[in-house]
Amino acid sequence: MPGITNISTYRFTALTGLKSLREDLVASCKAWKLKGTILLSTEGINLFVAGEADSIDRLLARLGEVPGLENLEPKVSLSETQPFKRMLVRLKKEIIAFGVDAVRPASYTSPKIAPQELKRWLDEGRPVTLLDTRNDYEVRLGTFKGAIDPCISTFRGFPEAVRKLPDDLKDQPVVMFCTGGIRCEKAGPFMEMEGFKQIYQLDGGILRYFEECGGAHYDGDCFVFDQRVGVDPALNESGHALCFACLAPLDETDQQDPRHVPGKSCPHCFKSEPERMADRIAALEKLLHEASHPLPGAAPRENRRPLNIPAAQDGRRLLDALIDLFPQVSAAEWEVRCDAGRFIDYGGRVRGKDHPVRAGERVLQVFPPESEPPVSADIRILYEDDALIVVNKPAPLPMHASGRFHRNTLQFLMNQACSPFPPRPVHRLDANTTGVVVFARTRHICRVMQRQFIEGRVDKRYLVRVAGHPENDVFFCDARIAALPGVLGTHLIDEESGQESRTDFTVIRRDEDGTSLLESKLGTGRTNQIRVHLWSMNLPVVGDPAYLAAGGIGDTQTLEPEAPPLQLHAWKLAFDHPRTGKAMVFEAAIPPSFGR
Repeated sequence: MPGITNISTYRFTALTGLKSLREDLVASCKAWKLKGTILLSTEGINLFVAGEADSIDRLLARLGEVPGLENLEPKVSLSETQPFKRMLVRLKKEIIAFGVDAVRPASYTSPKIAPQELKRWLDEGRPVTLLDTRNDYEVRLGTFKGAIDPCISTFRGFPEAVRKLPDDLKDQPVVMFCTGGIRCEKAGPFMEMEGFKQIYQLDGGILRYFEECGGAHYDGDCFVFDQRVGVDPALNESGHALCFACLAPLDETDQQDPRHVPGKSCPHCFKSEPERMADRIAALEKLLHEASHPLPGAAPRENRRPLNIPAAQDGRRLLDALIDLFPQVSAAEWEVRCDAGRFIDYGGRVRGKDHPVRAGERVLQVFPPESEPPVSADIRILYEDDALIVVNKPAPLPMHASGRFHRNTLQFLMNQACSPFPPRPVHRLDANTTGVVVFARTRHICRVMQRQFIEGRVDKRYLVRVAGHPENDVFFCDARIAALPGVLGTHLIDEESGQESRTDFTVIRRDEDGTSLLESKLGTGRTNQIRVHLWSMNLPVVGDPAYLAAGGIGDTQTLEPEAPPLQLHAWKLAFDHPRTGKAMVFEAAIPPSFGR
């Protein structure tokens, strides 16, 4: 014979002294070896508890001593094993979450209909609408024949579901039901508030109906909130399992399905890896949209940018180190910034131009409050897993803080969306360049990926439109590129001391407007490499604001969003996955500005 007694009951009544009552019940239930859940609120009590019969009797007797909880009438069933893992006594705002303060069952509830009376109505075929107030996963296990399923995932969704019911139901008799009746205590008054005139609630819910009427007019079993999962009309455990991912009850067929992984998935919620990735990508893109609308740099705010002093600058004046490290900024400008007290240490102490810096020292450059230029924030995610995030970067959008940009950058927006675990960029694109960018989830993954770039094991393909028609269909440029930036951060050709560089080009087509569309393959990864090489061959990239025709240098580095775009697109990127070694190929959609 089953040795465990299971009880469930509730009562809406005004309760006080909840903290002391909770402490008393926790100690008593522990001593009596009871397990389950007791919810206490100023609006009443709701409990599901199991244990030895004499211990259950002690609990009911103790509760009967509380004003308002006299003569509780629990629903009782038996089981061979304890259906609960632990004993919880919790204080809640509501004993059944609904979220409508105007509904107060302790003061008023809708008329109740006894189980036998409802069966008689159904036997006679009386015109009555049955409304299931339970969650969708409960309804899957069983419900009354012909009942309306409001398709809600939580009881808080019931009010909105009621508002979608046909208006003609407001003048018809409606009998609502749930597992034990508690939800109907709130659902009924709410429906009356919404204009329903003949509302009844099944007294004692489905479980009392099973006790008194069996399974007449009911299909399936009844979901219960313990390890039994479901009970049949005879109140015997039904043999269902529960998916802890989506809470769906699982019959024997479901449990044998290969998509059922206990604790993880079932046939009702199983998703393939592409489907799961699509969900993760959609969530990340939503966070990116929230982080960029409005743009974080739109409002003026003081910004601080760290500067690490390399070993080669050890012992030098701060001003001299700045001039040496950042030659693209004039010496006079660095002196003005130093004299304005714009360099401080992490303790807030100003470091003037004569401050002797030390190797490894970190100072902060302070930027006065100023609005940042607008950028394009239409960031799309191409791939995401626990190691990598592959992004299709729009333009103009700087990769990281530089010049006038502090927070209107891809790195800042990615940090916000991925907080508290900021991803690390494996490589970089110019602010005006669109296309594939790879971020690593961890420092280790970033190092592994960067090693592939350094060793030339990454295939990088770009689309680029140039002004002019190249003489040959296939050509290359191996001019050396200066390591240090010049005016506007540009990097020029320096055949004597520049870095070895190679870019291969293939003409895709020559157009009548005098431009040509090329595919470019990078053999090295120097700053501005494609732009510099094409510029040196008098084939400047269309829309380039810095490297102009006839060897000229422009007056800006980053375009405005409304300006004609730079027609340079990081089209394809191929590498080996840093964890699995699997060959990965990513392609970013070609921007409309490139034409067909």
